[in-house]
Amino acid sequence: MVPAMEYFDLNGTQVSRIGLGTWAIGGSEWGSITEQQAIDTCLAIFDHGINLIDTAPIYGRGRAEELIGKAIREHGQREEFYVATKAGLEWDADQVYANSTPERLRRECEDSLRRLDTDYVDLYQIHWPDTTLPVERAAEVLADFYEQKKIRAIGVSNFSAAEMDAFCSVAPLHSNQPPYNIFERAIDDEVLPYCHDHSIAVLTYSSLCRSLLGGRLRPDTHFDEGDIRRVDPKFQQPRFSQYLDAVATLNAFAGQNYGKTVRDLAVRWVLDRPGVSAALWGAKSPDQLAAVDSIFGWHVGEDAMQKIDEIVRESVINPVGPEYLTPEVRK
Repeated sequence: MVPAMEYFDLNGTQVSRIGLGTWAIGGSEWGSITEQQAIDTCLAIFDHGINLIDTAPIYGRGRAEELIGKAIREHGQREEFYVATKAGLEWDADQVYANSTPERLRRECEDSLRRLDTDYVDLYQIHWPDTTLPVERAAEVLADFYEQKKIRAIGVSNFSAAEMDAFCSVAPLHSNQPPYNIFERAIDDEVLPYCHDHSIAVLTYSSLCRSLLGGRLRPDTHFDEGDIRRVDPKFQQPRFSQYLDAVATLNAFAGQNYGKTVRDLAVRWVLDRPGVSAALWGAKSPDQLAAVDSIFGWHVGEDAMQKIDEIVRESVINPVGPEYLTPEVRK
């Protein structure tokens, strides 16, 4: 019998603790994908108890949202999907910029509703803080969407505790989406405690650290032109070998103690961290969702958490975070 999916409450709705992340489905940064393959992946979530799909306009420059909209139409039951999308980024041919001006947010909301072919978004998130504007400006716009029932919950992504505090002074805040995994833990210090104290759900992304914790990479793994990992410092030597050594040791630990893989351990570790509501699982084919079932029915205890910390400290001599993902400051 397959262990059951776990759920949490997000502003009155039961949401799966694993969500489909659709950056890869957009078809850029992670290799090409056919339209039908993307749709099939979105529909395969129900085979594993998942209802959460997280997306953003930047994923494929609108393509991911359009494909999710097609999947919803093919399925026929909009209410069975919990769709989270984002706003607040603009792009040109060379750069991505944070832009949360009221005008930009209003246009993005209408564009996302059109691409998703829906009259509401379950969770609408500011993708990155726009440091050229007070946080309260974006909060005012999302509060307006919320009152108009265009969105059913308000979220942010990559926000600090101070930024969330400013946001909450103007609008209700239901979630934050930060990066979090065994190798990247910056949110432990302030973000997770703040969210816990203010009953803000935490939807984490990059649980496998751009596939590092998937257990399939080797020192000679080649990343094609355009692959985001070509510019990720974790994938550059000598750091790459250090992280791979940690992964190999973690994989042995997972097998010996749980009969699991490092991939299973990495995602279960995230879900068992205090204050974490959900973890996003990137996939671009239905078969890549099959392993979701192995995440449930067991837990990573405190002793194991400490052993994992020890493995990482001993293997990774020059750790680095995901700061390279931060968008440019708008001119």
